[in-house]
Amino acid sequence: MTPAQERIARWRDDPVAFVRECLGAEPDAWQVDVLNAFREHQRIALKACKGPGKSTVLAWIAWNFLLTRPHPKVVATSITGDNLRDGLWTELAKWQGRSPILRELFDWTTTRIQAKDHPETWFASARQWSKSADPSSQADTLAGIHADRVLFLIDEAGGVPDAVAAAAEAGLATGLETKLVIAGNPTLLSGPLYRASTRERSLWYVKEITGDPDAPDRAPRISIQWAREQIEKWGRDNPWVLVNVFGEFPPSQANSLMAVDVVTAAMRRQLAVAEYGHDARILGVDVARYGDDRSVVAFRQGRRAWPFRVWRDIDLMTLASQVSRCIEELHPDAVFVDQTGIGAGVVDRLRQMGRRVMGIDFGGKATSERFVNRRAEMWWSLSEWVGGAQLPDVSELVSELTAPTYSYGNAAGRLQLESKEDMKKRGLPSPDLADALALTFADPVAPPGLRRVNTEAIRAFGSTR
Repeated sequence: MTPAQERIARWRDDPVAFVRECLGAEPDAWQVDVLNAFREHQRIALKACKGPGKSTVLAWIAWNFLLTRPHPKVVATSITGDNLRDGLWTELAKWQGRSPILRELFDWTTTRIQAKDHPETWFASARQWSKSADPSSQADTLAGIHADRVLFLIDEAGGVPDAVAAAAEAGLATGLETKLVIAGNPTLLSGPLYRASTRERSLWYVKEITGDPDAPDRAPRISIQWAREQIEKWGRDNPWVLVNVFGEFPPSQANSLMAVDVVTAAMRRQLAVAEYGHDARILGVDVARYGDDRSVVAFRQGRRAWPFRVWRDIDLMTLASQVSRCIEELHPDAVFVDQTGIGAGVVDRLRQMGRRVMGIDFGGKATSERFVNRRAEMWWSLSEWVGGAQLPDVSELVSELTAPTYSYGNAAGRLQLESKEDMKKRGLPSPDLADALALTFADPVAPPGLRRVNTEAIRAFGSTR
């Protein structure tokens, strides 16, 4: 192997060294994280504030892939053709201009970069999609790309249709090395960036990039003065500030109870035992009513919620036995069970077993006139609690907590939460985990006083999926 080949092989394994040595640049700390993640992960999502250098890191990744893999194909798109041309494609040209080896080996045009020796099989291609086209035609933007080594890049992914990203996802199915990297501002509560950051988070390496002037890991390219001016002018909770300064999704849809970033922050929060150890222990039990739903037990003590215990296709008597076992292990101060429909059978069986449980009708009358029913009232209490809480790091919980909408459409002006059935009509899964957690807010529970946490039992809780 020649010295040049050895260097290229090393750059394949160390993209950070590639940027420093081949491109003559020093990446920011968050860019180092992304470059290292590119070596290990098939799917990467960059959820970013405005202007941190995300298109730059996409260009670095593209050049690394082009130079260090044999006969690769790189396909890039963005929210518009103009955005792709003025953003990512211009970045690719800039970094080629700073590298003698890239200028020697590749030709750059306005729509294509290709290896001089193998122009038909070794290239990067700029693609654009039509906003007026149907989803099938939009999907053709990234369709039909097959090779042993393929990289898909989607810039400004916050506004790119799902159909475009779905075609890239399909391209990951074959080949020796296939990767998908998306980046954008979190402007919409739909689309590929939103999915990667919420319900599909377990499939992705998600890098959150903030311009918050008070954050220790803030993107240094964002002017602190500019960020403080925007916060002072509009307020920290303003949707524009959330998206462009903090790199956070706006406070959900105007009719959603919880914001994505509030939920994900709760998953990162770590509370000391002293902050919840004196509070009541509560179990919430959501009983499955359909074949694709799950029966779930949620365990909460004050500001902390623990991992869920989940079952599919379990009969009522077996479920009652499993809930009884949870009660035996955790000694809760209250147990609230969804007795809507078949759930009443679980309540009856638990009482036969000598367990003190309270059945809750989701559609029953709320204790406050502000809400249409008990479920809406419990979810409202849950939404007020989550801002200072510690949630278990369960990726699907993000979408479950943020997906249901609410309205004040009834004559009395009371809050109505979207039903599970209506959510399914929108193509959303049943929020079984979130409903179980909401049940822990069915009624106030008096704290028993300070006591030790049974850490062994709690570690075991949530082990059944």
